[in-house]
Amino acid sequence: MELRQLEHFIAVASEQHFTRAAEAMQISQSGLSASVRALEHELGTPLFTRSTRRVVLTQAGRALLEEARRTVASAAAARSAVQAVRGVLGGTLSVGTEQCLGVVDLGSELARFRTEHPGVEIRLGFDGSADLVERVASGQMDLAMVAEFGSLPPGVRTERLSTESFVILCNPEHRFADLKSVTLDEIAEEPQVGFLPGWAARSIAERAFTAAGLHTRVTMEVNDVHTLLDLVGHGLGVAVVPEHFEQKRPESLCAVPVKEQDLDWNVAIAIPEQPGPAGQALLKQILGSV
Repeated sequence: MELRQLEHFIAVASEQHFTRAAEAMQISQSGLSASVRALEHELGTPLFTRSTRRVVLTQAGRALLEEARRTVASAAAARSAVQAVRGVLGGTLSVGTEQCLGVVDLGSELARFRTEHPGVEIRLGFDGSADLVERVASGQMDLAMVAEFGSLPPGVRTERLSTESFVILCNPEHRFADLKSVTLDEIAEEPQVGFLPGWAARSIAERAFTAAGLHTRVTMEVNDVHTLLDLVGHGLGVAVVPEHFEQKRPESLCAVPVKEQDLDWNVAIAIPEQPGPAGQALLKQILGSV
């Protein structure tokens, strides 16, 4: 079993298509197909169910995928470690973040990092905090900016950067607009605009409602901040969001503190227990700037 075969297998699993995977890997489709077939022959089982439109992982393929990602990530980390000994950081640094976490100007930090370490290729992806933590655990990402909630999978730790409270965003005509604070009981009576499940703000708020014995009514789900602000501005619901969202809201919206002690927004960096040299360098840089 060769490392390149595992890389080809991961590409096909990610794209669910041989042609797109071949383009991503910059090799011929015939070469990619032959590599995957050789891997299947060595393992003695099909890894994909093939159709004219896409390919789908078999049970054996799903079992291999996570381990293949770990193996490829470990090999990349080994190469980076050797380069670091020589005094030069290289390789690829995969970074993830959830939208509008606050605290860190990630664009500025990555630009500074690239200037200081031009030999490192930086990749950036956006997702919900739950998925980002899982991707760090599986070796798909070297480091991720997340909001803390729930337990961490094995092999991942966090470095906390900040803590803040939550607020309610509402239309100025809403009954909450003139209040000094609102409670979860009051919020539970209102339709809400919220992020998709897996986004930290949604998960933290739902956990607080559940702990209080209340049911949250998220009637509109979004996957970006601007749409959330727009829907709240049209009076289609209120939004339970971290306090720093108040700085991003249009002047037409009102922000009211949520009167709950156990509703906190903790921003952290999720990293493997043993990060690679490039991940360690970016972690040190960010921790030194907050």
